Amino acid sequence: MTEFTLKTDSDGIATITWDVPGKSMNVMSYEGLAQIDTLMDEALADDGVKGIILTSGKEGSFAGGMDLNLIAKMKVDAGDNPAKGLFDGVMDMHRLLRKIELAGMDPKTQKGGKPVACVLPGTALGIGLELPLSCHRIFAANNPKAKIGLPEIMVGIFPGAGGTTRLVRKMGAMAASPFLLEGKLVDPVKAKGAGLIDEVSDDPMAAARDWVLSAKDADLVKPWDAKGYKMPGGAPYHPAGFMTFVGASAMVNGKTQGVYPAAKALLSAVYEGALVPFDTALKIEARWFTSVLMNPSSEAMIRSLFINKEALEKGAVRPQDVPDQKVKKLGVLGAGMMGAGIALVSAQAGIEVVLIDQTQEAADKGKAYTASFADKGIQRKKTTPEKKDQLLSLITATTDLGALKGCDLIIEAVFEDPKIKADITDRVEAVIGEDCIFASNTSTLPITELAKASRRADQFIGIHFFSPVEKMLLVEIIKGKETGDRAVAKALDYVRQIRKTPIVVNDARFFYANRCIIPYINEGIRMVAEGVEPALIENAARLVGMPLGPLQLVDETSIDLGAKIARATKSAMGDAYPDGAVDEVIFWMEDLGRLGRKSNAGFYSYDEKGKRQGLWDGLSAQYPTAQEQPALTDVQHRLLFAQSLEAVRALEEGVLMDIREGDVGAILGWGFAPWSGGPLSWLDMIGAPYAADRCDQLTEAFGDRFKCPDLLRDMAAKGQSFYGRFGQAKAAA
Repeated sequence: MTEFTLKTDSDGIATITWDVPGKSMNVMSYEGLAQIDTLMDEALADDGVKGIILTSGKEGSFAGGMDLNLIAKMKVDAGDNPAKGLFDGVMDMHRLLRKIELAGMDPKTQKGGKPVACVLPGTALGIGLELPLSCHRIFAANNPKAKIGLPEIMVGIFPGAGGTTRLVRKMGAMAASPFLLEGKLVDPVKAKGAGLIDEVSDDPMAAARDWVLSAKDADLVKPWDAKGYKMPGGAPYHPAGFMTFVGASAMVNGKTQGVYPAAKALLSAVYEGALVPFDTALKIEARWFTSVLMNPSSEAMIRSLFINKEALEKGAVRPQDVPDQKVKKLGVLGAGMMGAGIALVSAQAGIEVVLIDQTQEAADKGKAYTASFADKGIQRKKTTPEKKDQLLSLITATTDLGALKGCDLIIEAVFEDPKIKADITDRVEAVIGEDCIFASNTSTLPITELAKASRRADQFIGIHFFSPVEKMLLVEIIKGKETGDRAVAKALDYVRQIRKTPIVVNDARFFYANRCIIPYINEGIRMVAEGVEPALIENAARLVGMPLGPLQLVDETSIDLGAKIARATKSAMGDAYPDGAVDEVIFWMEDLGRLGRKSNAGFYSYDEKGKRQGLWDGLSAQYPTAQEQPALTDVQHRLLFAQSLEAVRALEEGVLMDIREGDVGAILGWGFAPWSGGPLSWLDMIGAPYAADRCDQLTEAFGDRFKCPDLLRDMAAKGQSFYGRFGQAKAAA
């Protein structure tokens, strides 16, 4: 497959065009690396070539990055020594990019090289920016939709094809840190302002040609190759540079809590690389990059946050024999916070929305949510008044159910009461067409039961959004016992339209996300009742990678909601209900009116503006802290196993149908320790035998909620992993 082509014109400019067949955006592959290597040799050896321009054949983009399956291939091809295979593969990339950078110049005189320009029609990410950074000058199209940057840190690695070393030497460690440590992406104008690229032009190809034809020897020498080079902002041994690296180390550990290996490795590569010549720095970068790739955390993050997430978004679990179910007109029942958010994201996707509520005032308030969102975007110069008007024109706020005629999807987001939901289902189905799919946005009510109010149970499905809708990436789709394939396909195609990540689960109490997150919250509350120091509980959670401790999380979601769920669950389960100790604390807080952030009083104290001030000292008066506190690891294991064992049970019971959805859903839905790749990946990391033994220890110490599931016990006996047992079949499918 030809990914790079070369064409030399009458002016002696050789244009190398990157255009991967069958892809909307270029991604780097083994074949691509070999082809560009060969073409660079050809262009540099041709006396008729005066200069080289590297560009893309894709409209609106240069490249989306590296095909991360290439990294997996490097490890597999290396056989018994995967680290060496990875290191050698990375060094091969360094040699290629260094070849482009030196472009045939004499190493002593630094003369005689051929100018190499890079033209970016648009988006340039990962290797799509590292490759341009090795060129002598970067020209970008004036394309405000384009994104330029190095987002590798977001999937558990760091820029390992010279991007880390070059960016720091180009900009200085301080200026480069948002792009390296935060994965910051910017448009071309901001990229030029920051120093990532050199020029922005309405005709970047013409500008690049002019530069190539007029470039002098001195224009080709990179600053780090010039005599007397000094790193911007100071090297680590310079007073200013020393303070930068001290601050960077504190910032990294503060943000990552020490659980993300890529951030620490990146900082080490930058620090050590800044002490040595450029070529040695590249070798140091390659070593640290290899170390990260060999870390199971990075492998798990890449798998869950890149490969599996992308597969789910492309329809990996969609019924294949159902034709396209793209939504043209959407009805949203209920204009509260959830319904208003659904209307907003749907209108952003260009879908016509009918927003229904009992009163016109309530419906208008729901539509005003979109207006307010757009106003904030205008203030930040993210949108325009014209686009705001266009967005609002797609939403019809009304009390008239007749306006729902012509809708092909209905999403009901009314109060969490089965009777209210049944009533609105019956009334709406009398209006909508026979083919319209009806979805309930519920977080706890069983879909099979709700479907009993429908005249067409096969067209009834659950679509569970997370709040706030516009920010949360995950949407949980729930199949009732009678839900048909067309309803599943409709829900998946809709979620794809609004650019969120779907998981599909079978109906069961609390579905998947809530059945895992409720035990996490409950375990934290249990520990409070046991006398465990609340600060230990909260910090243990953060130190193991959870974005919020369980007590802060229940404050954010509201304590009275937790009490309501507890009562409903106890009513449904009767004597089998296991959470009486939790209820004691929750109901006590509810009686005090400490309902969480919304009441400015919960497990935490808040000021008048709602800013969290610290854990409420009244907790220790009611539940005195024990003299002997548990070990940090024990607290962390209680919190992680509480969630992970529910994920295993969900898989065991058939609620989860694909382990990829279990891991991706956990990270995007409630923030399960992203460094681990998700609960099932985490259990693979610690190993089934150890996990089963730890279950036995926790069960003996704390109760049957930690009892080892039969599936995990069987895997422990057979020495299996979740991705070994369940992942291969999915990968081959």
